[in-house]
Amino acid sequence: MERARKVIPASQHTETPVYLGATAGMRLLRMENERLADNILAAVANSISSYPFDFQGARIITGQEEGAYGWITINYLLGRFTQKLSWFNLKPSEGDTQETYGALDLGGASTQITFVPRNETTESSDNTLHFRLYGKNYGVYTHSFLCYGKDQALLQKLSKDLQGTNGTIRDPCFHSGYRRKMNMSDLYEAPCTRRFEATFPFLPFPEVEIRGTGNYQQCRRSILQLFNTSYCPYSSCSFNGIFLPPLQGNFGAFSAFYYVMEFLNLTSEEQSTHKKMISTLEKFCSRPWEELQMYFGEVKEKYLSEYCFSGTYILALLLNGYHFTAESWKDIHFMGKVRSTSVGWTLGYMLNLTNMIPSEEPLSTPLSHSTYVFLMVLFSLILVIVVVIGIFIFHKPSYFWKDMV
Repeated sequence: MERARKVIPASQHTETPVYLGATAGMRLLRMENERLADNILAAVANSISSYPFDFQGARIITGQEEGAYGWITINYLLGRFTQKLSWFNLKPSEGDTQETYGALDLGGASTQITFVPRNETTESSDNTLHFRLYGKNYGVYTHSFLCYGKDQALLQKLSKDLQGTNGTIRDPCFHSGYRRKMNMSDLYEAPCTRRFEATFPFLPFPEVEIRGTGNYQQCRRSILQLFNTSYCPYSSCSFNGIFLPPLQGNFGAFSAFYYVMEFLNLTSEEQSTHKKMISTLEKFCSRPWEELQMYFGEVKEKYLSEYCFSGTYILALLLNGYHFTAESWKDIHFMGKVRSTSVGWTLGYMLNLTNMIPSEEPLSTPLSHSTYVFLMVLFSLILVIVVVIGIFIFHKPSYFWKDMV
């Protein structure tokens, strides 16, 4: 907010709207303690209201909204909602609309998948949203998996692996030589791990110790147990009985999908292959903790220690949860920014609330940047030529009239 106050001209402060949307972390808190969640939003709203902007309120958005806003953001930045222009066809035909990208978002508490399926008929109305943007209708599939963000998924896995132990977990998702202690109560403070708590009617030990063993294949097998793929009431499902139509088109994977893969140097199109990712994770997870600390000493310990789990979890989620294959892996594009703008749900949230994306196509289709620049240069050259001719006629009128005669 302080930066916004410095960057935005003072004369425009009162005209600048500010929106705040909270996501899965607050959705979880509201499930646990609605009053506390309301108090936090009220405190945040009170703080933002002290600034000279047009504050429009703070609220917790739904998982569907989070997925949809991410989808809007990525396609808006990629220019997929507008139609392509050509020099000889400034008014595009109906068939010129570009195919949209799907959106894959991964946070700490939830993960979202959103895309336009090939078949417009849906088996689950709960997973369908309809938009009309720039004169075109979109039937969008979206689902948000609460508790399957990377942080909550790790807590789920640890709670599961704790069954039948004496409080010590030998965990293949952490590097050999790594040790971490956690309070037993911390594992069960959120709804995401509640299903494992029944095993312990009382807490038999106050602390849990994690001892890393560093093995990608064993880590993957442990993670796969978080996805229930044995039950599906629809023609096709992702996991946990949730409807998922056949995947369609290209997908942009952002937020934690991108941050984890960027650390592993797997975001480029050449490096981001199915086999390359597996081999990279096999090598990375097997590296001793002491060695990692030596090479990546500037990275915070929490992040560095969890990259093996996070990378393996991303692979399991995309391949086993969403059913991407080795062949369709090329359709996933890990994105941090598009045209210098960060990819995420927040831009889509703002665009939707401020009605900056019209439902109908503008009467005059806006020119592309390159077209606009070319026309400006062309008109400037014409203007210069006219001025030069005018000056010549003014100083040498006899030549001009002689030619006319």
